[in-house]
Amino acid sequence: MKLDDLKKEYDKLQIKYGAKELDAIYNGGCDKKPNICFVFMNPTAKNIASSKTWTGIKSPWIGTKNIWELFYKLNLLNTNIYNKIKTIKANEWTEDFAKEVYDNVKKHKYFITNLAKCSQQDARAIPNNIYKQYLELLEKEIEIINPKIIILFGNQVSSIVLNEKISVSLCRKKEFIKTINNKKYKFYSVFYPVGNGRFNINKAIEDLTYIINKNKGVENETSIICD
Repeated sequence: MKLDDLKKEYDKLQIKYGAKELDAIYNGGCDKKPNICFVFMNPTAKNIASSKTWTGIKSPWIGTKNIWELFYKLNLLNTNIYNKIKTIKANEWTEDFAKEVYDNVKKHKYFITNLAKCSQQDARAIPNNIYKQYLELLEKEIEIINPKIIILFGNQVSSIVLNEKISVSLCRKKEFIKTINNKKYKFYSVFYPVGNGRFNINKAIEDLTYIINKNKGVENETSIICD
């Protein structure tokens, strides 16, 4: 199975749970043994790739600014790319620039996805039962890309993926092990760093720096080039 094989399922769930006038947002980045898989919540219309007129990649955070600060401060994004993101407006992102950004994500060997791929018009809360409709598909994503570590952002996503009540503030830097199709994967729960969680971005960067450094030896032993 390939990642593209999952898109039909995401499109069906967009019709069922997302805004009818928007497209689903899939994923992007290094999809062959990435060092890190980052799992966010769900996309909104602020991602301009959710527009039905957008014919480029349908990847997370296109046309937004704040999350790229986190990746930049983790040394996971080139300075020239970050500076351009900071200076241009959302509608000035082109399909070519979006590809350039995600080529840089590939270069740094990480993968970005959301638990739910259903785009909403705004950042409304999505109930657990909808997120759970995507859990099996997320696990298939993880199985396909085979990341070294998986970062779960926020209490809700962490609790659903790990199938236990998670409070990020009580398990900072803690490693969780989850088995998917007979393979054990390392998971970490981190503060959500954007939107209402913007005030937690420094804590997220602190914890992610620790987690990345802790796992750096494993990454260097097994990482491959994404192209």
